[in-house]
Amino acid sequence: MPVEFDLFDSAYNDVLAASGYVEFRKRLNSYNCQKCPRGKARNHIVIDRGNPESKLLIVSERPGDNEDTLGQAFVGRSGELLDKIMASIGLDTNRDLLIVNVVKCKAEIDRGPSAQEVEACFPYLRRQIELMRPKVVLLLGAVALKYLVKGRGDEFSMEKEAGKFFTAPDFPDIQFMVLYHPAFLLRDPSKKAVMWEHVKKLRVFLSERGWASN
Repeated sequence: MPVEFDLFDSAYNDVLAASGYVEFRKRLNSYNCQKCPRGKARNHIVIDRGNPESKLLIVSERPGDNEDTLGQAFVGRSGELLDKIMASIGLDTNRDLLIVNVVKCKAEIDRGPSAQEVEACFPYLRRQIELMRPKVVLLLGAVALKYLVKGRGDEFSMEKEAGKFFTAPDFPDIQFMVLYHPAFLLRDPSKKAVMWEHVKKLRVFLSERGWASN
């Protein structure tokens, strides 16, 4: 995919032009992005948490207050639950995968991102994917699916399709799977058994390809 550039913002262009993930992270951390209203509400740009050299990427929707305070993705109650879920199949979230969000900044109140905010922030996510080159992308909830896999979110049923692998035309080398968002599991613990079946399927998939941690 082509990298988007802004003729009037050389610092933004430098972020997207980074040739490696570590350099991308460093440049974005230093950049005072004001491409959408979230830039005025944040304390930190929340870029990620984990290992960009892994083969597994997790994409969620947005950072919250805890993430904004620490500048790391998924460090609140939902993050703790995600850590436990991944540990149950032998994955360390800081070693075996990378966690990112569709938008990188919190809003003035905790709310989902607008389409305009996603559009402004999406070049960062796309560049993360290009530089990391994951083999598997886990989408936490239907919102992440809607924005990353165009057209699929509109007809997606969590009940019927979560936990199944699929591909997307824009990312032909990646296997996608949608999982229940940990925040949803905290509200509805009855879905934890379903989530367990989904992540067991993930573990088998990774093990068969030699991508699982020993």
